Amino acid sequence: MIVIVDERETVKEGYSSLFGREGVPITGFGGSEFGEWVATAADADIKSVGAVLIGECDSQHVSPRAIRERTGAPVIALSEQHSLENTLRLFEAGVDDVVRKPVHIRELLARISAIRRRQSQDPGYTQIGPLRIFADGRDPEVDGAPLPLPRRERRILEFLAANYGRRVTKSQVFNAIYGIFDDEVEENVVESHISKLRKKLREKLGFDPIDSKRFLGYRLNV
Repeated sequence: MIVIVDERETVKEGYSSLFGREGVPITGFGGSEFGEWVATAADADIKSVGAVLIGECDSQHVSPRAIRERTGAPVIALSEQHSLENTLRLFEAGVDDVVRKPVHIRELLARISAIRRRQSQDPGYTQIGPLRIFADGRDPEVDGAPLPLPRRERRILEFLAANYGRRVTKSQVFNAIYGIFDDEVEENVVESHISKLRKKLREKLGFDPIDSKRFLGYRLNV
């Protein structure tokens, strides 16, 4: 889930629509409500944050260093002031990157992925048997050949790969794909997405790579 902090409703709605087209859940906050949420949210909710985008808001309530105390997710400032002084001020405040608007959503996703790789020395993909699963929106590969997937199924596969070796519940998958604040979609939609995903993987691999157990959840098993 991507979090954007901005006082303008039109900006939050715009990013919600654009990230939604890429299959990435996003939620928006004003500055003061975000500061309160970061300080009081449950660890499980904080862990669902993939990145924080900071737009126009009161810096008194939005401190990159305070965010860092709760999560290692990338913190990116969206700057509308194209000046060296402003850029340096934002870096000094503790952000990981400063991006000048306007910026394409795919560029933001690429920057988020790059920051994560630098943080973890991650090559940018997870190799599990013949499966190569990327974390930057690219389709996975099976034995080097691309496997085109709809965005929700691709995101589910990325989440399962990120938790390889662990079982994840339906609620955890739902939160990762739709966000923790989406109450317009039923959680059971996860079962439909996974059913379609495992069928496509089975056709390519010759076996079912997703192990599921009632009440316990799902695990990628290659």
